[in-house]
Amino acid sequence: MKILAVSDMVVDTLYSPKVAEYIQGIDCVLGCGDLPYEYLEFLISALNIPLFYVPGNHDPAYDEANPSSRVNGGTNLDCMVLKHKGLNIAGIGGSIRYKPGHANQYEQAQMRRRLALFYPHLAWHLFQNGRILDLVIAHSPPMGIHDDNDPAHVGFSSFNDFIRITQPRYFLHGHKANYKSNLEATTTQVGATTVINICPYRILEV
Repeated sequence: MKILAVSDMVVDTLYSPKVAEYIQGIDCVLGCGDLPYEYLEFLISALNIPLFYVPGNHDPAYDEANPSSRVNGGTNLDCMVLKHKGLNIAGIGGSIRYKPGHANQYEQAQMRRRLALFYPHLAWHLFQNGRILDLVIAHSPPMGIHDDNDPAHVGFSSFNDFIRITQPRYFLHGHKANYKSNLEATTTQVGATTVINICPYRILEV
């Protein structure tokens, strides 16, 4: 399956009427957070394919009654899992808490509790749909992998445990812009898992 993964920054070549000519054969879009929802909705419409996404720290709090809090036509995968074209895809939204009162920001202990509640649902899904977790989409990176030491960009330590326990084939994240992409690693192998910083976008064949 050919996947377009996007996060954090709008890319002009994608936000174009000619995007379907620029990238062909895409089966789905994966959103890793902090993008205007109209941009994601444009990709759904222009490419005529499904979108699965998680919220970032600059995205609004999800509210079922508020259409502006979600991507029209997209599927919010925050602490959810589904099977799409044979691939098991899970999502974990949010960043480390650095501004009190802001949506989609969590302390280390809060994210650990969120994952503790998610594990049983994930295990049941994999029991029913094949025991391999193929893709995880997150906004933030794991601690010590593609993260930074400033207050807003520290990774989650519970993500390291999540990777160790579930061993997904790919763990995709955004949040950390690759301003020095020629110097900074954007792909790191952690056991059986390939961790990829997809900011601002990547095209993957899985």
